[in-house]
Amino acid sequence: MMNTPLPVIDAHVHCGILDRSSPQSFEVYARQAAATDIGGVAIFSPVMEIYDRYDPSFVDTPAWRRRRMQSNAYLLSLKPVGHTVYPYFFIWNDFAVDQLSAAHCGIKWHRHADEPVYRYHDPRCRSALDEIRRRGLPVVLEEEFDHTVRFIRELADGIRVIIPHLGMLNGGFRSIAEAGLWAQENVWADTALADRSEIREYLSVYGHRRLLFGSDFPFGDPNSELRKVHSLQLDPAKLAAVLGGNFIRLQSRIDRS
Repeated sequence: MMNTPLPVIDAHVHCGILDRSSPQSFEVYARQAAATDIGGVAIFSPVMEIYDRYDPSFVDTPAWRRRRMQSNAYLLSLKPVGHTVYPYFFIWNDFAVDQLSAAHCGIKWHRHADEPVYRYHDPRCRSALDEIRRRGLPVVLEEEFDHTVRFIRELADGIRVIIPHLGMLNGGFRSIAEAGLWAQENVWADTALADRSEIREYLSVYGHRRLLFGSDFPFGDPNSELRKVHSLQLDPAKLAAVLGGNFIRLQSRIDRS
């Protein structure tokens, strides 16, 4: 009996239709990935569909809340032929976990150093984390280094946290390693735009079971990012895990009830 190969899953893709700063609809992604064997896509909303990243004093409004709901609805509506879509809910300071559905496959938690901040002291933040924990949803966390450390050490007990880009935008691969975060069983990583040497080091020190392939479309190209992972010349079992098996295992622990 022949084993059916696991699909390649791109675990880091931004798609939307409200932010027109660059072509980033799913149709554009699908055209770029057409020459690959990518069969599954974890999709997040673009940042500018969630909050104004260029306004450090950003104040939420009903119009922005409607925009977030529209963006979320777009991701949930995607049913493309040839791809399995795994929609992630991009959470913001309204901590609207009441909008989570059984179709959601994870949480995107994202900001950069010069952007509006998450209100970690808001009681709704802890309540949202409790709901995320209850559902078993993984969290893709892109934050400043100090917030990343605090989130994982103090807030994310029992939550699987994916640090994207092998930590490039969370303080750097080395800083995350020195803080001991990569060694924690609930901390995962993705390869999106990461340096080959750091991917090799991660695999050598921490193994392959918590590493996911990602492209970071539209900032990264799925073709070239996939070629990068293939160029590491991993043995077939490890390659299959990074390209899709680990993601499937991550999804298998979500409570859909």
